[in-house]
Amino acid sequence: MKPVSARSLGYAPADKRIELLRLVGERGSISQAARAAGVSYKAAWQAIHTLTNLAGEPLVDASVGGAGGGGARLTPAGERLLEAAGQMAAARQGVLARFNDAPASVVAGPRTSMRNHLSCVVQGLHSEGRHDPVMVHLALPDGTAFCSAITRESAELLGLEAGMPVLALCKATAVEVSGHASAQPAQGGARNHLPGRVARVSRGAQRDEVLVTVAPGCQLVGFAAKPNRLRGGSRVVLAVEASAVVLALA
Repeated sequence: MKPVSARSLGYAPADKRIELLRLVGERGSISQAARAAGVSYKAAWQAIHTLTNLAGEPLVDASVGGAGGGGARLTPAGERLLEAAGQMAAARQGVLARFNDAPASVVAGPRTSMRNHLSCVVQGLHSEGRHDPVMVHLALPDGTAFCSAITRESAELLGLEAGMPVLALCKATAVEVSGHASAQPAQGGARNHLPGRVARVSRGAQRDEVLVTVAPGCQLVGFAAKPNRLRGGSRVVLAVEASAVVLALA
């Protein structure tokens, strides 16, 4: 049995942002912190911006730089956040150590309003240009392919690469269920089309909520327009924009 890890509990993205914040305080520069962390300057700014939004107050006091880059220092709020993060990391390690000494493991998933969580593997990444979104090609356990469109900075902060296991998440309201099963699945386009079979239909006033099996052990919830003739066992196609598929480290 594999030990429970901080990564499996979904802390890696937050740890990466905290590490960038620490490097800013240590190096006195966002550009130098980005180089030390192995990410782009824009990705580092995105990480700091996300932390600032979550904290609700400025964490970094940065000045515009010239050829050598601008200076940056942590605000008192940034220093407090780093201290709190250090104490929480130490406490987390203690909890993990106790669980990994125990006979049973723990299974935990992200707490989110998104109904659809799919375990998949990154097959590759592609982008048309430096400032274009990155198309992340994914595969379910049975090989069913689909895509997620994210920013280059998000791909860098997650450290995505081929062969990496990830969770693909999307809102049920972003999944359109169609009875036209003859539609062809998209091959790397901006709109995914996943074939499947209806497992359950819950009738609604304006739309029907449909649970669809898209692969062995993999189900998605979506909505079908009325009127329709869907019932258990019906062949359907699920349409979901690649930009609506959110990725999280598994």
